[in-house]
Amino acid sequence: MGCNGMKVRLITYTPDPERVVAMAAKSCHTVETPDMEEMSDEEIKAIIRITRDAGHHSVLEHASFTFAIDNVSRALTHQLVRHRLASYSQQSQRYVNLKPLEYVVPPTVKNNDEALRKYEEIMKYLEEQYEELVDMGIPLEDARYILPNATHTNIVVTMNARELINFFTLRTCMKAQWEIRAMAYIMLAQVRKIAPTIFETAGPACLRGDCPEGEVECAKRMRKGLLGARP
Repeated sequence: MGCNGMKVRLITYTPDPERVVAMAAKSCHTVETPDMEEMSDEEIKAIIRITRDAGHHSVLEHASFTFAIDNVSRALTHQLVRHRLASYSQQSQRYVNLKPLEYVVPPTVKNNDEALRKYEEIMKYLEEQYEELVDMGIPLEDARYILPNATHTNIVVTMNARELINFFTLRTCMKAQWEIRAMAYIMLAQVRKIAPTIFETAGPACLRGDCPEGEVECAKRMRKGLLGARP
């Protein structure tokens, strides 16, 4: 059954991540490790902005964020795991029986009646064939070979702040594939609530300068929406 229903939840993160990052940055220039509790909110913001804008991003690695992501496609997770400086735990198609088959329907298909009819017919056929193979005693790890990229999956993802900023730069861009772009914007909105200074300039590259894709009009549209705009 087609049912997009993407769910993205920030389930845990480094406690007081901005204070940790600022303390780490400050420790590089002090004789002794500074006391986090003695740092004011204004000092924390100033240190983060100075180090971030100077390109000293290693201190951002001390803050990490873990997301539980449900009901996205295997097409999305194949792109997601290319971000290698992260930890992933994904639903196993070897051990989880995927009957009934749930899958993502792209908007271009959903908005075209004829395409949607054909798409759902194919999915129904694949679901039936998968079920028949399993009923014949074919192991799940072998029956899964006929499952499509659209098949729903769940994944737990942990990234540090430095990798997240890189992820947002690439995946909130209008050139990114629509599903992972939508997920990236949800993730960005969630971490920005927890660490607003760390992620205040996070987003597509065109918001911080020239568009690396050379899409002048695209950059103009994004700047009008500013940070946090949803696709």
